[in-house]
Amino acid sequence: MGVKLYGVPLSPNVRGAMLGLAEKGVDYELIPVLPADFKTPEQLALNPFGRVPVLDHDGFVLYETQAILRYVDQAFPGPALAPSTAHEAARMNQIIGIIDCYLFKSWSGDIGLERLIAPKFFGRPSNLEVIEAAVPVARNCAEALEALIAAPYLTGETFSLADIRLMPHFDWFRLTPEGETILAGKSKLAQWFQLVSERASAKRILQQ
Repeated sequence: MGVKLYGVPLSPNVRGAMLGLAEKGVDYELIPVLPADFKTPEQLALNPFGRVPVLDHDGFVLYETQAILRYVDQAFPGPALAPSTAHEAARMNQIIGIIDCYLFKSWSGDIGLERLIAPKFFGRPSNLEVIEAAVPVARNCAEALEALIAAPYLTGETFSLADIRLMPHFDWFRLTPEGETILAGKSKLAQWFQLVSERASAKRILQQ
């Protein structure tokens, strides 16, 4: 059966899973599916919450991007994507928590979706009220990450799951007017993204 990844490549969460698989050198089949497609019992068995990405590895089905990334790192050979030191590992977990709890919704779920997806794919104007409500949290996330970064990567010397988790959200957010304003002057974040953008996985996936 091999490895199957269900989702849409445009989604930052799906791209995060794709980046993790690419970094580990895993061959996988991408099966395009939208959250709205999760309707039948068979489809809902993949994820009862109707979200993507979903990973199927030889019948072992897993959802939630963070869980998928941690599994891929442990289940497949290749470079380790988790730091070996306690401090870096703790910082990785902290940053992933920030992304999952606060950044994903504000940067991508609200601002990114309304600015980048709604006009082009939904055929409607951006909801400015949703965007305005998301800006304070989005700004707080950027300021927190700028303060936490330990160069060259987010946690220090190790390219980790935290970098993979943030890359596709940053890539979306920087293309929005709000992202451009909020990220202005965040020199450490800018240097970080310039560095990770040169990775083969980023060139292959983020530039699609």
